Amino acid sequence: MTRLSRLAASALLAYLLGFLWFAFVPPAPAGAQKTDAIVVLTGGEGRIGRALKMQAKGYSRRIFVAGVDKKVRPREFAAEYGVSGGTMACCVVLDFKSVDTISNASEAAFWIAANKVKSVRLVTSDWHMRRAALELSRIAPNELTIVRDAVPSAPSFETLVLEYNKFLARYVASFAGA
Repeated sequence: MTRLSRLAASALLAYLLGFLWFAFVPPAPAGAQKTDAIVVLTGGEGRIGRALKMQAKGYSRRIFVAGVDKKVRPREFAAEYGVSGGTMACCVVLDFKSVDTISNASEAAFWIAANKVKSVRLVTSDWHMRRAALELSRIAPNELTIVRDAVPSAPSFETLVLEYNKFLARYVASFAGA
């Protein structure tokens, strides 16, 4: 076996072992830790419900909902999720600008800095959590504490492979400063 073959085999093994970790050891829901705010990324079942449940339990007062479809109106959001008008007015911010994980993190980081938030509960699907937390930690203020609150899900094999590859690409890019 040549040196190049051994290197390729080692890289493939590392990739496969990493994928097994990624697929079979998903992030878990967070405990009862309180934070200054909740950042929830849209796009997966149970995410917004989880964020609102954590708010109702008193773990945080404010919620930033990243990636809301531009067609959704605040009153429609409130009706869909049973949020009172008072809670919407004081405590729920809907972001209509972001369209993907990177822009979710960017818009959330801007809101976090503008509101002097020191800790957030990040709510997203378990399979999405690693990359979402990586993106947010890369761009948010350095002193920000991120509590990872993963929503359990049952992603397809294809979703896991795609997300693992995206996570690896962004992880490597983070070392290159991209």
